Amino acid sequence: MVAADLADSVGVVSACEALGVSRASWYRHHRPRPKEPAAPRPVPSRALSAGERQCVLDILHSERYVDRAPAEVVATLLDEGRYVCSERTMYRILEANKEVRERRNQLRHPVYQKPELLATGPNQVWSWDITKLRGPVKWSWFYLYVIIDIFSRYVVGWMVAERENAAHARRLIAQTCEKQGATDTDLSLHSDRGVPMTAKTTAQLLADLGVNRSLSRPHVSDDNPFSEAQFKTLKYHPSFPGRFGVIEDATAFCRSLFRWYNTEHRHAGIAMLTPEAVHYGRGKDVLERRRAVLGAAYDRHPERFVRRPPSPGSLPTEVWINPPRRHLARERVTSALNNNP
Repeated sequence: MVAADLADSVGVVSACEALGVSRASWYRHHRPRPKEPAAPRPVPSRALSAGERQCVLDILHSERYVDRAPAEVVATLLDEGRYVCSERTMYRILEANKEVRERRNQLRHPVYQKPELLATGPNQVWSWDITKLRGPVKWSWFYLYVIIDIFSRYVVGWMVAERENAAHARRLIAQTCEKQGATDTDLSLHSDRGVPMTAKTTAQLLADLGVNRSLSRPHVSDDNPFSEAQFKTLKYHPSFPGRFGVIEDATAFCRSLFRWYNTEHRHAGIAMLTPEAVHYGRGKDVLERRRAVLGAAYDRHPERFVRRPPSPGSLPTEVWINPPRRHLARERVTSALNNNP
């Protein structure tokens, strides 16, 4: 596949990133040469003079109008029987002085770094979150804490509590790390910015356990996709009740559901294997057995498989939370090459 075909398949940005070519070079070689620059536009006779333009700037910079939009400035001056220029001219003058922006003095939020986490095996990156379960009456809740391994989708720890606080979170995290043997390992624990997640005591516990803490960006829901997807699987299960009478009912239900989720549920993100099989290293053996069954079926009736011999799929070699752009570009290029041999 030539470079032009690759760009048509995955886009110029992804193709340039994958090939290590700057977009400027691409466009320079694939666009016609620009025409000769036009002669400078003459200044119309009706244009404001330099002094008049400075007068407009002084008005816009004055204490009275410094935080007002040009439309409001023009209207206020008209009410006072004064006209200096149109709203559009004010914008042109501001643009010439690089002042076209929010004129009001507003709080500017910091730019938060997007979390980028990579897992190439179990117990490398965990995601955790808390969701509400309806109690016996309106406005009563139980709180379900869940920790999931993003590589295997295995629920490594969970608990149901009557309230949401950092003490419950610390106990669950400590017990889960001990059960999985994940203390003093290169483990990252990712979550959103809820109160138990950002609590100082939680940060201290993770530091004592040697676990790296990762937080989602504020008001960005898709920074914690694995926990959100797991909660959807939980609450859309046919057996999920509308309400729980007591906390023991919620605990018993979750115990049964997580047993099903870990040991029976076939997950699309891990080649339709169970999370338990992947988490404890049995996934390749299961796929080999599936491959043998499919091979026997192909030998019996090859005419039923029109395009290619059947395959059971393969385990992912890496799982990301927010993969970097270069990684996405490489995936698109690989997919395009596979689809256009």
